[in-house]
Amino acid sequence: MDQPHYVVTGVASGIGAALAAQLVARGCRVTGFDVLPLPGAAFPCHVLDLADLASIEPAIAQAAGSFDGLCNNAGVSPRPGQEAAILTINYFAQRAVTRAMLPRLASGASIVNMASRAGARWRENVEQIKRLAALDPRDVALFAREERIDAVGAYNLSKEALIAWTLAESERMTARGLRINAVCPGAVATGLLSDFAAAFGEAMARNVARAGRPGQPAEIAAVVAFLLDPQSSWLRGAEISPDGGMGAFAASDALGLAALRL
Repeated sequence: MDQPHYVVTGVASGIGAALAAQLVARGCRVTGFDVLPLPGAAFPCHVLDLADLASIEPAIAQAAGSFDGLCNNAGVSPRPGQEAAILTINYFAQRAVTRAMLPRLASGASIVNMASRAGARWRENVEQIKRLAALDPRDVALFAREERIDAVGAYNLSKEALIAWTLAESERMTARGLRINAVCPGAVATGLLSDFAAAFGEAMARNVARAGRPGQPAEIAAVVAFLLDPQSSWLRGAEISPDGGMGAFAASDALGLAALRL
């Protein structure tokens, strides 16, 4: 039986590195993409700069073979002044990578989009998401200015849009014999955690304190590995939230569910 073959973006560090290690340990083949070169990797790894949308299709073309799944893991954190880059990389580039990969995905293949708990309010913001999706990506900086979107707002919107796009694509992907799902982690102890702490401040600190700790990259990677595997074949268009309970705590507070406790 052939080894399953998966593409992972953002493979040099954090969740992407943990996912690649877990897939290799299971006997899978991995092809990686990252903005940084990865010399000495145990699998082929190609340089891919998601900020340059025109470079995505040629970069994907470097990968050999057909594939059983794609994890759109690469992304950037909410750094001030980077609003256009955040929206471009975290949303438009994910779509471009997926579009380039579609002809290379085998029947039954799984696509996993790395969203975030920061995208949880996508239903409330769906009209703004639609305006973003209708843009020519070259106009994203103007859009951010006109809609007065700061870095945190850009990050939240990018992840909201990624979740909404996942749902929107689910039926068409099913018709093509593919699956698409979104993973929405809470705070994760990667090299970007300090960026999120600075951006989200006390709200993030409070959530992490209630959960007891931030998540570990390997914990999120295990969820993604399951979604890539055929064992999860009945999960389609799902939002999976490995967040240590942060979403549940917030929902309980917002809905006043304390009276339901044992």
